[in-house]
Amino acid sequence: MQQTEAAHARLREMIVGGAYAPGERLTEVGVAGVLAMSRTPVREALRGLVADGLVRSAGGRGVVVTALDAGALRDTYRVRAALEALTAELAAERQAAGLIAPAELTALAGDAALAEEATVEGRLAEAVVFNRRFHTRIAALAANAPAQAVLDRLWDQIVVSTRASLDPPHRPAQVNGQHRELLAAITEGRAAEAAAVARQHVLDTCG
Repeated sequence: MQQTEAAHARLREMIVGGAYAPGERLTEVGVAGVLAMSRTPVREALRGLVADGLVRSAGGRGVVVTALDAGALRDTYRVRAALEALTAELAAERQAAGLIAPAELTALAGDAALAEEATVEGRLAEAVVFNRRFHTRIAALAANAPAQAVLDRLWDQIVVSTRASLDPPHRPAQVNGQHRELLAAITEGRAAEAAAVARQHVLDTCG
């Protein structure tokens, strides 16, 4: 089980990181060679990645890295918008109840600043990483494990599906402004506002 988990984590990292592109075929033998593992844990890891939606079966000839089409991507963003509204709301509620340490909010503000800096300077790949880290930290602050797990899978699918068309945000000032609004709403414990800003932010990103 430990080797299977290690293989799954490494393959997920490689796919999300762009080492394997959409449409690329992966075989047990080839992946086992790359990971220096036996085929058994690789086989189980590939099955897990099928369940994650990152690859699909290639009819007995391994798997193929998948990317969401326009319709599926739009649907995925809408689900992500609903879940991020929930996690932002929960994070703000926990902050209002005094359950979030000041250091955690400082770290969240730091992620927002890094994302803004990378976006403004045109370092798009880094901006994607920092942006995801900002949103992932909010999900962690919500302390809702099921929502966080689903969001991780959705983020993976979105990153893989949009990397090829990565370009500067059409409204960078709006994106960064919404991050600041979201940060303020959570920091000040304004749950309803945090939910509304988070939802609109994701839908604007998709739009």
